[in-house]
Parts: sequence; C-alpha cells; structure tokens
Amino acid sequence: MYIHAFAFRWNENVKEEQKARAKEEIFALQGQIPGLLETHVGTNFSERSRGYGFAGVMKFTDRDAMEAYFTHPVHQQLVSWLMHLIEPVEMDFEATSSSKPYSG
Repeated sequence: MYIHAFAFRWNENVKEEQKARAKEEIFALQGQIPGLLETHVGTNFSERSRGYGFAGVMKFTDRDAMEAYFTHPVHQQLVSWLMHLIEPVEMDFEATSSSKPYSG
C-alpha cells in the first residue's frame, strides 16, 4: 500500500469558504482518480502543528497509481487554484504494518 500524506499552512487571508472548498474538492477526487482507495482529511487540532492547520492522507493501490495521481487532470485542476492559498508539506511512502495487536 502506498500513502500520500499532506499538511497545509493556510496563507493569512484565506477565507473559511476557501478552506471548505479545498476539503470538498479533495474528497471529490475519490472515484475520479484510478487506484485511489481512501481519502481522509481534517482540521489539525494538535498543539504541535507548527501552524499546519489542515491535513490528510490518501491510500493508493500501488506506487504507479500514486504517481499518476499527481499529474491527473482532476488533481491539476485542484492544484491550479489551491497552491497560492497554502504552504504545503507532503510525504509519500510505502506503508507497512504490524499484525501484532497493541498490548499497551
């Protein structure tokens, strides 16, 4: 499984309507991007956020699907208006997991 994770630091004059539009359009990518299995986004409430107020993760079937996402026309349409509103940080990785339950 491949994960694309991101966080946005909103620019100073971004309106709540623009933030809501970003969230809505990111969710709308689901079903339009081949290989995109899951999308999770939300407001970051961590006190350790360093100003990154919005975050998300996307789960892809494989690396090729994740790489194709970045140049897909629907994603590019979102990026065309969103990038001037944010300071993003992004991470892409192959996820592995443990099958052992947490024993706290």
